[in-house]
Amino acid sequence: MKNFALLAIIISTVALVHADTPTTSSPAATPPTPPKAAVTAASAAKLPGGPMGLPPAAGATSAVIALKDSVATVDGTKISKDELEKAFKEALNASRVNPASLGAEQKIMAYRQILDGLIMEKLVDKKSANVQVSDADVNAEIEKIKKQFPSPDVFNAKLKESGQTMDQFTANLKKSKRQTDWIKSQIKGKDEVTDAEAEKFYKDNIKQFENPDMVKASHILFMVPPAPPEVITKDKEAMAKTAKAKEENAKIAKAKEEAAKAAIARANKGEDFSKLASELSEEPGAKQRGGDLGFFSKEQMVPEFATAAFSQQVGTISQVPVKTKYGYHIIKVTDKKAAGTIPFAEAKQNIVAYLQNQKRRAAFKTFMQQLRQTAKIENTLPAPPPMPMVKPMAPNPAAMKAATGSTKTTATTPAAVTTAPPVSTPAAAPAGK
Repeated sequence: MKNFALLAIIISTVALVHADTPTTSSPAATPPTPPKAAVTAASAAKLPGGPMGLPPAAGATSAVIALKDSVATVDGTKISKDELEKAFKEALNASRVNPASLGAEQKIMAYRQILDGLIMEKLVDKKSANVQVSDADVNAEIEKIKKQFPSPDVFNAKLKESGQTMDQFTANLKKSKRQTDWIKSQIKGKDEVTDAEAEKFYKDNIKQFENPDMVKASHILFMVPPAPPEVITKDKEAMAKTAKAKEENAKIAKAKEEAAKAAIARANKGEDFSKLASELSEEPGAKQRGGDLGFFSKEQMVPEFATAAFSQQVGTISQVPVKTKYGYHIIKVTDKKAAGTIPFAEAKQNIVAYLQNQKRRAAFKTFMQQLRQTAKIENTLPAPPPMPMVKPMAPNPAAMKAATGSTKTTATTPAAVTTAPPVSTPAAAPAGK
């Protein structure tokens, strides 16, 4: 794709915000689609039910908005009507919005939202033009992305599904890295966190660092498809099909249970559990992590899995397959933590990373606002529709009396820090709720 609108947002939420932050991935998560160099205006313009979140206009038909050949000029660089229209169509496709459902006001608002993204992309692209990115760096990034997929074939399939060739993907990634590197250089040093700031956050949010009993475990999963639903009908053919499907499902379940027992036997003979998980587990991502689930609490797992894991001793392997709705698991418990408050020294790294992310967000937002303010931008789109006047609600006397009559006060946490960073960062397992 040629459009890279709202690249700035992607960089802020992915490359910058999550840089150097410990992350965990769900073992059951579907492998991601190979990312393009940046989100286009189409995918960035979220149109649930209509642009800007507005419901489709009743009885609306696709409105025609007269656009000039150049819808905007950014420091002398023009954005054409065709660029905007293409991005708009991509936005509709990405949001699954029927063009016929949009009224004129909705379409103008969507145009303006998408154009804002295109404008910011032009600014970033022009400013970062002289940043050098080596082919070696790009190839290294590509290899990192490929490792997120179970196999090269899955990566290639997802790449094709995204509508890109490998050459396009490489070029997009190089452009994205150039722009990311430039923005990083502009906000460098603005995310520093002092020990005093980290300790204050810890004290202010101490309850966030209280942990229940935790278990760290690895597992090998042999997946079993869900059993066919019960069908109540007098149709003999339908009943016969259901019975056959149940029989096939039972055969699969039995085969998976036997495979799990065979894996237990291999583990008991001394084979490395992580290597067995990489070889045998049908959980997505098991090959890369050797079946490791990290630390988790009982509430994070389905009851059968939690009961088995918490009843085992550290270093032991389940001697019978553990059946859950996902299939048959073999569990190896590798560590346990008793309930208690995480010490500051142990939590400090995650706290610093969390606060750095907050500062990066703020620095990025400020920087992008300044970048736009110093640019010469001409916008030829029609003016946005006036915002509807909302009649203020009459106060509720009973509610006001209750609020003012109470002498109880409650401490509140600023919105920016209502949630503390993950402390133990347990990975969600296929057995999870």
